[in-house]
Amino acid sequence: MSRSNETNTTDPLADYPLLAQINTPTDVQQLDGTRLAQLADELRRYLVDTVSRTGGHLAAGLGVVDLTIAMHHVFNTPEDRFIWDVGHQAYPHKILTGRRDQMHTLRQKDGISGFPRRSESIHDAFGAGHSSTSISAALGMAAAAKQKGEQRQIIAVIGDGAMSGGMAFEAMNHAGALDLDLLVILNDNKMSISKPVGAVSNHLARLLSGKFYTRVREGGMNALKHMPSISELMERAEEHMKGMVMPSTLFEELGFNYIGPIDGHDLPTLVTTLRNMKAMSGPRLLHVVTKKGQGYEPAEENPCAYHGVTPFDPSTGEMAKKKSGPAYTQIFGDWLCKTAEKDNRLVAITPAMCEGSGMVSFSKQFPDRFFDVGIAEQHAMTFAAGMACEGLKPVVAIYSTFLQRGYDQLAHDISLQNLDVTLAVDRAGLVGQDGATHAGSFDLSYVRPLPNMIIMAPADENECYQMLQTAYEYEGPTMVRYPRGSGSGVVVEETCSTLPIGKGELRHQGSRVAILAFGSMLAPALKVGEELGLTVANMRFVKPLDEKLILQLAEQHELLVTIEENMIQGGAGSAVNELLAQNHKVIPIINLGLPDQYIEHGQPAEQLQLCGLDVEGIRKCILDIIGDKIEKSIRSA
Repeated sequence: MSRSNETNTTDPLADYPLLAQINTPTDVQQLDGTRLAQLADELRRYLVDTVSRTGGHLAAGLGVVDLTIAMHHVFNTPEDRFIWDVGHQAYPHKILTGRRDQMHTLRQKDGISGFPRRSESIHDAFGAGHSSTSISAALGMAAAAKQKGEQRQIIAVIGDGAMSGGMAFEAMNHAGALDLDLLVILNDNKMSISKPVGAVSNHLARLLSGKFYTRVREGGMNALKHMPSISELMERAEEHMKGMVMPSTLFEELGFNYIGPIDGHDLPTLVTTLRNMKAMSGPRLLHVVTKKGQGYEPAEENPCAYHGVTPFDPSTGEMAKKKSGPAYTQIFGDWLCKTAEKDNRLVAITPAMCEGSGMVSFSKQFPDRFFDVGIAEQHAMTFAAGMACEGLKPVVAIYSTFLQRGYDQLAHDISLQNLDVTLAVDRAGLVGQDGATHAGSFDLSYVRPLPNMIIMAPADENECYQMLQTAYEYEGPTMVRYPRGSGSGVVVEETCSTLPIGKGELRHQGSRVAILAFGSMLAPALKVGEELGLTVANMRFVKPLDEKLILQLAEQHELLVTIEENMIQGGAGSAVNELLAQNHKVIPIINLGLPDQYIEHGQPAEQLQLCGLDVEGIRKCILDIIGDKIEKSIRSA
């Protein structure tokens, strides 16, 4: 074997000869049509190869490979702005903008993010983890460009799921009124609003986006503007002509010049249409139809399963096995189905997270009582409120990070009216590789001030089941917040009783220091308490607090330590501080929780260690305060 052959076998880019030459978007702009097609093939294979090692979002990125290449071929970032919505579509964009060789660090500690980040690359114009934000951000950039007298293209790429978010339509309504230069690309990857795509619609898109049609359209309208009746007739005729072959009416009514739908995997058509639309002015919308998982058979056949993946074998698509034991999400799903069997008033609501929230079985078993409202958290809250007004018992399954988006509705429509709505809040606390955009860091802090709310945080799987039942039976607004993944392995007793509202429990009796643990932090707190001979309480309720237990522990100990997987500011520890102050109880207290910063992506254990919320961090904090006294008492025991 020659030395050159030996080198090729160890070169990670040996199978991607063209992709290896792409270091900046400028390199993409210089390719001809044949080479663009080759690049698309190599980029797909490279995406599968790298994500199979790290895990991450796959199917959506595969679906926009051709679109991403066409955009970088026609436009010129970073001068032109690309805003990706939702952000997990942006893996191909990352690879083409100088981060190809960093993909092995994707979502790892100190590696690149799974979402666009302004601090990561000058080609990431706007950060995105949540959805439906792109058009608002793009419109703001377009307005800023006009204010500054700068000429550039602003392009928002929004998935069809994100288009269900009300914020997207608010932005489109505003964009039509401002008449700024803005291109919105609707990536329709579920065929949800599309008519069949083929040669006719592709041809029409090229025709309607071309200079000849644009000039005739604008010239005709100008010529007829002094003849209102004829002008109106022509506008309606054009609208009806388009409406016969494409779903344009809604977008045209909002003030956008609509083009499409076109095949999002036809590179020549994409390039031609984008070039034509680049030359147009005002708000424009290009509707492209793509297929999630395009080019990788396992993802094409099951795009939902390959939306977010663990490491997998790229040759078979077989994913690595997840941690054994039921996840909190599964426990919620089991509880939901069993409770619905007993009570026909139960209805379940989710904002586009059926699979992620563990509701697939419920949706199949009780289809008439299951409501997926799309990416519309505000609507989900008030929709639940309306149901509660009519005597039903709605359960809203929502991620903590997405609950933030429905906060006003939770406050004004549910809490203020003291309505019987149960919130099952998943992904509370740190969430590992999804990072800061998806972390449930704030829910205790922003829900705790709301009157009428009952807030619970389970320490293990069985307690989660108990709390869900407790919340459901309580006639008022309740929230049960539980972490991502599996718990400590406690067996769930499905016949277990409910919990008394606002009552915690002592889990270990010790001396000198009392640790007040909330939710997922009980397990490490117990390890430290048993090792150092400290008292440990499982607080269970953040609101109302077990005031009697807290004041009793304050009387009996020299130091209190609160610990929670939530921001320290305004969280459970703050509630304890307020209680002690109100009762004029002066005692040293340490509040442990998430610090006043966004915690970057990494393994969950790495994140907890960074925050000092692992066993070692808790132990060190306590020993730094009264270590000598504790160590002497341990030696004398």
